[in-house]
Amino acid sequence: MSPRYTELVAGLPATVPFIGPEALERDRGRPFRARLGANESLFGPSPRAIAAMADASAEIWKYGDSSSHDLRHALAAHHGVRPENIVVGEGIDGLLGYLVRMLVSPGDAVVTSDGAYPTFNYHVAGYGGVLHKVPYRDDAEDMAALMAKAAETGAKIVYLANPDNPMGSHHAGEAIVAALDNLPEGTLLALDEAYVEFAPAGTAAGIDIEDERVLRFRTFSKAYGMAGARVGYAMGPVEVIRSFEKIRNHFGMNRAAQAGALAALRDEAWLGHVQIEVARAREQIARIAAANGLEALPSATNFVAVDCGADGAFARAVLEELGARDVFVRMPFVAPQDRCIRISCGPEAGLAVLAEVLPEALAAARAR
Repeated sequence: MSPRYTELVAGLPATVPFIGPEALERDRGRPFRARLGANESLFGPSPRAIAAMADASAEIWKYGDSSSHDLRHALAAHHGVRPENIVVGEGIDGLLGYLVRMLVSPGDAVVTSDGAYPTFNYHVAGYGGVLHKVPYRDDAEDMAALMAKAAETGAKIVYLANPDNPMGSHHAGEAIVAALDNLPEGTLLALDEAYVEFAPAGTAAGIDIEDERVLRFRTFSKAYGMAGARVGYAMGPVEVIRSFEKIRNHFGMNRAAQAGALAALRDEAWLGHVQIEVARAREQIARIAAANGLEALPSATNFVAVDCGADGAFARAVLEELGARDVFVRMPFVAPQDRCIRISCGPEAGLAVLAEVLPEALAAARAR
């Protein structure tokens, strides 16, 4: 009497890309003292965004604007493109799911880096795509290898995050533009720019919005501090953006989230404040790492990958010992990047807890 699942779904593993900190806290039976693992903005959203969402809650009985009209027009003005070049969705995660649904049939090839953002891989598997992975090079995504693998496999999509998660590395925008010369015809570059607001000037690639080879993804979850509101957007050619209308959830964006994102976009002073605080926190994490004999890798994001100086088993032990001391962090999944733990930037109080317990966690991990 069970439902008649599709053959594809019946064969998928019952896994999710990430186990959330709330689930971990329920399993542990107590909260974390420092939540430094989810790459949220611990500096919070703009007060204007909070006020806008509070105001919008009085009309939460209404569905949200299915076209996200006001937000799309504001984003278009912000980026110097047309509203028709933008689609708003339930975070980059939701939009990546729509993209895969739009382009990938069972058996179609897709290319990504081994150890890159696992939620993209989750969507590809869910639609029956075949993932082809290339290793990182010098702790950064290898654009030349990605393009070569796409040519070899006839991939429909190449996924590239710039800056990268989980390592925090980045490519100059002009390098991405140059790499497009090697993108095979008919292959789309899904360029995930979730962390670009934290990156050095010149990281965002100067790509014509009507270039049919590229679709760019941005979010309000990171620098704008609205991860819980789930607001992301994709920018690209009008014809590609129109294709989202065929498959997206037209009432997926809630009313308060749209209002909050619009207010956050307009509060440039708060964004600047967060950027300064993140830069300070990156420096503080590097100091904490050095004080414990560890190396913090250069970061263009709101987190820092810290090299624990051994292999993945040791880094995993450090992560577990930090968790036992109520500090939530995460780590890359694939060697050799799994020699690191990944620490989100946050205010002084959370980093003080990290500084307090990291020596104990390292000692316990070494004693195993």
